[in-house]
Amino acid sequence: MAKYLIQRIFYMFITLFIIASATFFLMKLMPGTPFTAEDKMTEQQQAVVKEKYGLNDPVPIQYLKYMGNLMQGDLGVSFQFDGRDVTGLILDRIGPSAYLGFQSMIFGTIIGVLFGILAALKQNTIYDYGSTILAVSGKAIPSFVFAGLLQYFIAVELEWLPVAFWDGFEYTILPTIALAMFPLATTARFMRTEMIEVLNSDYILLARAKGVRPFTIAFKHAMRNALIPIITVLGPLAVSLMTGSLVIEKIFSIPGLGEQFVRSITSNDYPVIMGTTLFFAGLFIFIVLVVDILYGIIDPRIRLAGGKK
Repeated sequence: MAKYLIQRIFYMFITLFIIASATFFLMKLMPGTPFTAEDKMTEQQQAVVKEKYGLNDPVPIQYLKYMGNLMQGDLGVSFQFDGRDVTGLILDRIGPSAYLGFQSMIFGTIIGVLFGILAALKQNTIYDYGSTILAVSGKAIPSFVFAGLLQYFIAVELEWLPVAFWDGFEYTILPTIALAMFPLATTARFMRTEMIEVLNSDYILLARAKGVRPFTIAFKHAMRNALIPIITVLGPLAVSLMTGSLVIEKIFSIPGLGEQFVRSITSNDYPVIMGTTLFFAGLFIFIVLVVDILYGIIDPRIRLAGGKK
C-alpha cells in the first residue's frame, strides 16, 4: 500500500509538470497581452510594467523562471490585482466554490442513488419511467438552462427564494439544484443499471429463496456492490462540479473561483490562469487517487497494485 501511494504521488507530480508546461505555452499563444485593455497607459508605462513582470524576456526564459518559482511553491503575482499573490486569491475565492460544489455533490449523489434504486426495484413502472426521464433531462440539458428556469419560476414568479447573490443558505439552494442535475442524472443511470445486474445475481436469488426481506436484500446486500461503479464516476464528477460552476457562479453572482478564472482569461492574467489550472488539475488527480483507495475499502476483493488477491 505504501509503495503504491509513493508511486502514485510521484506520477501526480509528473502529471502536474506536464500540465503546467502545456498550459504555460498554450497561454502564451493567446492573443493580446495583460495590458491590452489598459487604454490609459502609455506605451512607455506598459514597457515599464512588462519589464517589472518579466514579460519582455523570451518565452523559454519566462518558462524557466515560472517553473523555478513553482518548485518553491510560488504561483506568482496577479497582473489584474496588483500586489496580490495568486495563492492568496485562490484561497480567498475557494470557499464559495467548494461549498457550492460539495453541497451539489451530496444532493445530486443521494437523490440520484435513491432514484436509481427505485427505478431498479420498480422496473417498467411509472417510477422507472420517471427516473429515466429525469436522468436523460439532467444529462441533456445544460446546467445554465436549469439555472435560468429556476430563477424565473422559483425566484421571480413564486418568490420563494432569492434570484442571485451569496448571502446565506437560502442563496445557495437554486445554484445547488442547477449544478446537481448532472451528477444526479449520472448516478441515477449508473445505479439503476448496476442494481438490476446485482438483483439478478445468484446470491441475491439465493437470499430471496431463503425468505430474506426485500428491504434487506436491496439496501444491505445489493446496494453495496452496486455502489462500486458509482464511486468510479464520483471523482471526475466532483471536479467537474467545481469547473462546471464557472457559468453558474456568473449567473448567480457568486464570488467563487470560477468567476475569478473567467475574469483572468478575459484579461490575460497569466499567473492567475496558471495557478487556477494547476489547482484544479491537482484536485482532480488527488480525487482520482482517493477513489482508487476507496475501491479496496468498499470491496475487499479489489486490491491495489502490488497486492495479493
